[in-house]
Amino acid sequence: MREDEAASIILKPYITEKSFDSIEKNNKLVFIVKDDANKNTIKQALSILYEVKVKSINTARTIQGKKAYVTLSPDYSALDLANKLGVM
Repeated sequence: MREDEAASIILKPYITEKSFDSIEKNNKLVFIVKDDANKNTIKQALSILYEVKVKSINTARTIQGKKAYVTLSPDYSALDLANKLGVM
């Protein structure tokens, strides 16, 4: 997967009060992703774009679009990634 393809899969981070708690407590971030993206393509896109290792991904379809709840490997910090993305 190329970087431009990865960027088209991960649309934007989804930040709410609940997701802030999740970042700090569970090492988990939430992203709005392309509707036809599956867990494997989301995982690949995140590793290409942000150079992180993903532990698990859960997805849900909502009014805002398809959300990916991404838990990072313990070796990586969701707080650091959130700062890199400019959401903290």
